[in-house]
Amino acid sequence: MKKNLIAKLLIVSMMFCGVFALTSCGGGGDDEAALVVVTEATFPPFDTVDDDGNITGFDMDLINAIAEDQGLTVEFKDIGFDSLIPALEADEADIIAAGMNSDDPGRQAKVDFGTPYFESQLVLVVADGNNSINGIDDLTSDMKVAGQIATTGAEEANALADAGTIGEAIILDKVSDAMLQLQNGDIDAIILDKPVTESYIAKQPGTAKIVGEPIGEAEHYAFAVQKGNEELLEKLNTGLQNMIDNGTYDDLIAKWF
Repeated sequence: MKKNLIAKLLIVSMMFCGVFALTSCGGGGDDEAALVVVTEATFPPFDTVDDDGNITGFDMDLINAIAEDQGLTVEFKDIGFDSLIPALEADEADIIAAGMNSDDPGRQAKVDFGTPYFESQLVLVVADGNNSINGIDDLTSDMKVAGQIATTGAEEANALADAGTIGEAIILDKVSDAMLQLQNGDIDAIILDKPVTESYIAKQPGTAKIVGEPIGEAEHYAFAVQKGNEELLEKLNTGLQNMIDNGTYDDLIAKWF
């Protein structure tokens, strides 16, 4: 009887360990789980997809370097730009790395931003053969101007439409969609981040060009975490500073820009 009892206890113990293998019985605890980094991968050179379907870009390389420095493990997920902040709020992600402007008060109310890692500005983009639009002042009330959804470029386009400066603001999901419509003549211009535009033009010369002066104030890109996640934010900030100090940041700038 005693042997049978011991055997039964061993079986129960093994079943218990199988059920809880990810916690008390080995196999790695929650602290070893990968942090989910969400991005919108149509924003090169910050966030894009390579020929093999991998999410890559300046943001990805920088986050990977910071993660290694801070002993973190990360995995990247590509979602819509307008879904990035809701993903953090819903506990479906840990970090946003998507060339996101951290100066926006509405965003600041919903997430906590780290130290800015890049300064950018909005520009007006037209088709390469367009010689009639040389800046904001050349836009007219019969024109259509595009911007990417949930970005400051979209806000500027909407503001121009509200003021009657243009006829309609066309808000699209992806930068590539806006560029395609520009080439097809479906829209007259796009308001877009300068480095993203320059990256696109470098890869597809003769398709588009920047005209006029930069629009509005400079924007500062930063990684974002959930409100109140001070521990993770501190790791990101410390890691970023270490990358700047050891030259990794400059190496990545040279690689992607």
